[in-house]
Amino acid sequence: MASQGAKGGPAKAAIEDPAAMLLDVSCIKPYERNPRHGENPEYDRIKASIRANGLDQPLVITQRPGTTDYIVHSGGNTRLHILKELYEETGDDRFSCVQCLFKPWNRESDVLLAHLRENDLRGSLSFIEKARAVFDIKQLLETELGIEALSQRRLEMALHAGGYALSQGLISRMGYAVKRLLPLIPRALNAGLGRPQVQRLRALDYAALQLWQRHGLGDDAAFDEVFATLCRRYDGPDWDTGQLQGAIEAEIAELAEVSINRIRVELDAQLAGEAMTIPVFEDDSATRESEEVSIPAEKPRTHSSSPGTDLNAVDCGTPREESEQNVADDRSTKGDRETISEATDLAEEVSLEAQDCPVEKILTTNRSTPSDLKSLRARAWTLASRLAQRNGIGELVEPLSGKGLGFILRDVPDPALADQLDDETLSQISMVWWHLAACAEMTVAPIASVVPMLPAESVLRRALEQQDAGLLFSGVWTLDPGNTGYRLWRRVGEPDWCDLLNLMDTYRRISHLAEETETRLWE
Repeated sequence: MASQGAKGGPAKAAIEDPAAMLLDVSCIKPYERNPRHGENPEYDRIKASIRANGLDQPLVITQRPGTTDYIVHSGGNTRLHILKELYEETGDDRFSCVQCLFKPWNRESDVLLAHLRENDLRGSLSFIEKARAVFDIKQLLETELGIEALSQRRLEMALHAGGYALSQGLISRMGYAVKRLLPLIPRALNAGLGRPQVQRLRALDYAALQLWQRHGLGDDAAFDEVFATLCRRYDGPDWDTGQLQGAIEAEIAELAEVSINRIRVELDAQLAGEAMTIPVFEDDSATRESEEVSIPAEKPRTHSSSPGTDLNAVDCGTPREESEQNVADDRSTKGDRETISEATDLAEEVSLEAQDCPVEKILTTNRSTPSDLKSLRARAWTLASRLAQRNGIGELVEPLSGKGLGFILRDVPDPALADQLDDETLSQISMVWWHLAACAEMTVAPIASVVPMLPAESVLRRALEQQDAGLLFSGVWTLDPGNTGYRLWRRVGEPDWCDLLNLMDTYRRISHLAEETETRLWE
């Protein structure tokens, strides 16, 4: 095959055999389907190298059937652009002609795959650029092969045959990025959002949909609309998936009319894939919707101490902002298992008609209410656990067998909630915690009976050991008791109100029974 001269035009006939050629750069066009959509980050370095030394490798080119111009075959768009730019700037003939290696045309998908392969080998493509190229190849193959829909398996095989090996799992994530995310967050993706972030977004998308369905908020299309709106709202080069997750939690909480902290716990649990059953009584239809709530493992946290005062003093405080997470011990004792078993048995016997007025049930003797201390303690734990779970602090309640009121609190709520929640939600959680603490007698029980059961890094444990009310009040928001009705009682849902009143009633029954039988509850 004859080579073209430095200033010669392209051959008129289609070239069939591979050959080395010397071509004028004006005869070569960049490949319009180039996987890279932005400027090569190495552009200046490559330009300086070509200016000093010329091309160190020939351009690989091809020619579409029926055309006269050549196109870059497998990488080289940046080098071609630099050569043309240098020739315009300098007029130096070194940059007007270029050594090329011609490859015969096969099909469009092969050329795109060659560009993808070469660019990826240099590590200069973002995740979304690779993903778009892969699915452009898929579309080209479907057209070329006359296939309506190419399976991921066949796409994987085609890519592998072309020297670009990808797993089906990665292809699936690429498809999610291209089809689901690219129309919603193009700026974030084009700014370099990577595979780990896309994977996290996909998990969040799926988990939030499950939560949406669990709370009966509408069909999948309604969720998609909310998800799309929130994604577009936060799209930008400084993408933060945590910000999107917080917005999704707030949206679901508002539509479901439940606390945002509960939604946060449920969503985190869905993401973690860990399940825990909230205790539920047989006829408690108002709470049956939340029987299955997955609770993620507690992250370690530590708290700072504050100036000490006597625990019996009355004081009010606000949550401490400077706090980290502490390490809590996981204990599973035989006594705890017995209490859980008792509560499970009790759930089959006790009937709480949640739609009726809870006060009537408390003022009227109910034959299903147990009268022995063991069952009453189990009932108290069941009610406390369920109430805590609904308010996002279920991990703080532990069963207590053989003494006390049937349960204890491990610690104060996570202080990070002060920065994450609005005052209304935070005040409800704090007041629920104080009600639970009162029903468990956490601050009046003998210290020697309570402290050994609390984690070593528990703020509650340190406050009890040191008799430091300031430390406790700095760890859990303590509002003026006069706010209790306005901030808690009037706002809680019927299931929470029912459980709260029945928990207080159970506390009274345990106390009265202990007095009648001369039983020391904490011994």
